[in-house]
Amino acid sequence: MSARTAWPVLIARSLAQLPSPLGLLPLIAALIAWQLLAPPNSPYFPPPSSWWTGIAQSAASGALWRAGAASLQTIVFGLLLATAAGVTLGILIGVSPRLARAMGPLLEFCRAMPPPAIVPLAILFLGYDERMKLTIVVISAMWPILLNTASAAQRVHPILLDVATAFRLTLLQRIRLIVFPSVMPSVLLGVRIALPLCIVLTLLVEILTSIEGVGALMIAAQRNYQSGQVYGLLVLVGLFGFLINTGFSIVQTIILRRWPPRNIQA
Repeated sequence: MSARTAWPVLIARSLAQLPSPLGLLPLIAALIAWQLLAPPNSPYFPPPSSWWTGIAQSAASGALWRAGAASLQTIVFGLLLATAAGVTLGILIGVSPRLARAMGPLLEFCRAMPPPAIVPLAILFLGYDERMKLTIVVISAMWPILLNTASAAQRVHPILLDVATAFRLTLLQRIRLIVFPSVMPSVLLGVRIALPLCIVLTLLVEILTSIEGVGALMIAAQRNYQSGQVYGLLVLVGLFGFLINTGFSIVQTIILRRWPPRNIQA
């Protein structure tokens, strides 16, 4: 396979592994039934046609674009920082049994703390701003990446470690050449778990604190009894999650082509 045709084939294979669009048929049928049966002026269950009206009004005023940009910035930077912190700490803990034993109780204590409980403390130290929102997203989304990375680093095959000893590799060389490629599939699994967490936590913090974002826009529409706009924003969030998960599936396939899972037998 030539380099020119490799990328299209790789992307096509990634898309073929995604769920079939036919799975959306029950949702489409439910929305059609909702549109036909819902009362036209219902304050709680407005017809789907009014959702578009609410979204269009929010977009025309510019509020939707500002809120979407703020939420997207938090999600992207939160995921990047959570990945960097989770992979770094996970590898260090995985390659050092002493560090794993020393930090084990602290990590379990912090991991069990629910994200909403962190919000008042973060507000106390950081105030109502983007730093606070980003800090909560990073701290909460870091755990699946850290735990998956640490577990994979502890399970690196002894044969690979013996090779590193035979070639007298330094610790940094051992991590870069052996540990990091070995843990990459587990890192991607952790990122896949952390990705929806970043979306949920961003919206949660925006709803609780009314910091600019889609969550704050949703809670403002709910308080003003703009039910159609609330439902429309919820649909947009679902579509965004679907698209970003699809994009990550393609990126994951490309990365695993470079660092595939290793199955070494003694």
